[in-house]
Amino acid sequence: MRTVTILGSTGSIGTNALDIVRHHPDRYQVAALTAYGNADLLIEQAKEFNPHCVVIGKEGLYQSVKEALADTRVEVLAGDAAIVEAAERPSDIVMAAIVGAAGLRPTLTAIRRGALVGLANKECLVCAGDLVMEEVTKHKATLLPVDSEHNAIFQVFDFDQAHHVDKIHLTASGGPFRTFSLDQMRGVTPEQAVAHPNWDMGAKISVDSATMMNKGLELIEAFHLFPVGEEQIEILVHPQSVIHSMVEYEDGSVLAQLGSPDMRTPIAYSMAYPERIMAPVKRLNFAEIARLDFEAPDETRFRSLKLAREALKEGDSATTILNAANEVAVAAFLKSGIGFLDIPEIVEETLNKLDRGPIGRLKEVLNFDTLARQYAAELVNKKQ
Repeated sequence: MRTVTILGSTGSIGTNALDIVRHHPDRYQVAALTAYGNADLLIEQAKEFNPHCVVIGKEGLYQSVKEALADTRVEVLAGDAAIVEAAERPSDIVMAAIVGAAGLRPTLTAIRRGALVGLANKECLVCAGDLVMEEVTKHKATLLPVDSEHNAIFQVFDFDQAHHVDKIHLTASGGPFRTFSLDQMRGVTPEQAVAHPNWDMGAKISVDSATMMNKGLELIEAFHLFPVGEEQIEILVHPQSVIHSMVEYEDGSVLAQLGSPDMRTPIAYSMAYPERIMAPVKRLNFAEIARLDFEAPDETRFRSLKLAREALKEGDSATTILNAANEVAVAAFLKSGIGFLDIPEIVEETLNKLDRGPIGRLKEVLNFDTLARQYAAELVNKKQ
């Protein structure tokens, strides 16, 4: 029996992780659940899984959650500090599924107590990759990537012979606007952007997929997770989302991990590691699939890819600034405050404006994150 803490239990990753628990009640006991503002679903989850504690990030919702769980033994906490406390409490597995830079502090907290951390928050490594990986080594934590692409790479990457790896092929669906022209993309709506053709994801990640910033962030994440150079990581558009990524070795062998586009597969792999367990996902029917297509990404139409790679090459705080500006721009787009193509423009202008610096400590990461958000917000206001 393994105990599980889920940071961000009401989001797409969190609900899928709980579905794995639901299918394996003999293997997992929920220790803690956290959510930011979806009190109703958090209450429902607490009643079903009976965790030791739940945390609602929005403190104004504390009383309603407390009252709803009054007839249970579940401890109810509220606020950002309580989310960090939940990450610090004992459990065998911590599923780090809080979207955005907000997940950095609780994820670092779980790492620093030496937990097995299922990392579903790519922004942690984008914002503070060197710092996070140093803490993993220092505290002997186990960091398992939950993103389908990085989980795929992890499954076929020979860490003992990393020097024989030639390339990593990071696959991308291309998103809902893969075939759109720039003129067509100028008029797309938030509703169109969140309608991903293959994956069921949250709004922010869906928009990132539509701009292909998601793949840029994953490029940065892969650089920190795997011992290869930036130039060895290639992005390949694969519309069917069947091959989740590939590792190419110097002898010409290419190893790929395939599966249905369902996040429960990498989640189950991470939660059972180093074993495997059944996941309630659709099995591949290769005769039905019939074909697999690939194409190079177009960095002219999808500028976010180029911005992310340039930020990775530059190092220091560039990727922190990239991520913060993107989060601000995506949030504004989802509120219909700016256009779809304004997102990469705001990110690029923020990168061009702000000075760089080292990010060896969490304080420095948060400082650059704040500065980038402030400047990006000013650019959003000018466009409204």
